[in-house]
Amino acid sequence: MTKQYNSFSEIDERLKILSLQRDIYKESLKLSLNRAKVNLYPTHFMGGVSGILQKVLISFVAKKLLKRFRNPKQKNLSE
Repeated sequence: MTKQYNSFSEIDERLKILSLQRDIYKESLKLSLNRAKVNLYPTHFMGGVSGILQKVLISFVAKKLLKRFRNPKQKNLSE
């Protein structure tokens, strides 16, 4: 399984290839770590919750507005 090299230039070429592969693996690892960090930020967790919070907030505001608009009409009817 060992490769036989015929010249130093072949060895240098193979070493350059291995060095580039190592650099690619390092950058890939850095990218994976950065993605993991971003996924663990609290704001990222809130991303899924924000849709639910928006719906709840909109329905709450809508109910308050409806109550406010209905109350003056009911007061006028009772007078």
